[in-house]
Amino acid sequence: MNLEEAIVGRYSCRAYLDRPVPRGVIEKILDTARWSPSGANLQPWQVAVVQGETKERLSGALVETFERGEKPAPDYPYYPKEWPEPYRSRRFQCGMALYQALEIERDDKARRLEAWKENYRFFGAPVALFFFVDRVMEQGAWLDMGMFVQSVMLAARDQGLESCPQASVADYPEVVRQVLGMDDDKRLLCGLSLGYPDPDHPVNNYRTDREPVESFTKWFE
Repeated sequence: MNLEEAIVGRYSCRAYLDRPVPRGVIEKILDTARWSPSGANLQPWQVAVVQGETKERLSGALVETFERGEKPAPDYPYYPKEWPEPYRSRRFQCGMALYQALEIERDDKARRLEAWKENYRFFGAPVALFFFVDRVMEQGAWLDMGMFVQSVMLAARDQGLESCPQASVADYPEVVRQVLGMDDDKRLLCGLSLGYPDPDHPVNNYRTDREPVESFTKWFE
């Protein structure tokens, strides 16, 4: 797989095979991703690899918190409070593509809620990664973290794995920190489901569009 194939072929995998990922493979992925760039080489990334009984316990705690109706309290606002165009339409189209792949009607609120809870179950992936950054770090470090997470996803593809980056599992950072025993001085940025993809599941066989280069690029010569 060349670099272009790794980038263009990446997708948010939401169905995984019941196949464990060897620790050595995860270590190889992280060993590759650690060469990501960062301002002043600060390397602000901190990763929690969650598997097995701990993953099941954390998943149960997140689902329970959601079912209680507890409002999300992320460590930072991921999305805008209001959705201007073109972001409103892109968000709508993204959601519709997912629900169509799952054959869930727009007015079927019960199935939509069940589908959302799959986020907290990591879509059945055997591995969940959580990305933290020290609270003392400013937003420049978040840019570094984004590059690191992308490196993790591409390195995973090189190992025959797929992934799904998840802001959703950062909705309840206190739950995550409590189950994992993480200190409050670390801000939770996002999670990542990781595993061997189920190629036959419909949810893995649709793709979202991307805007053409000319729509987001200005040339100055």
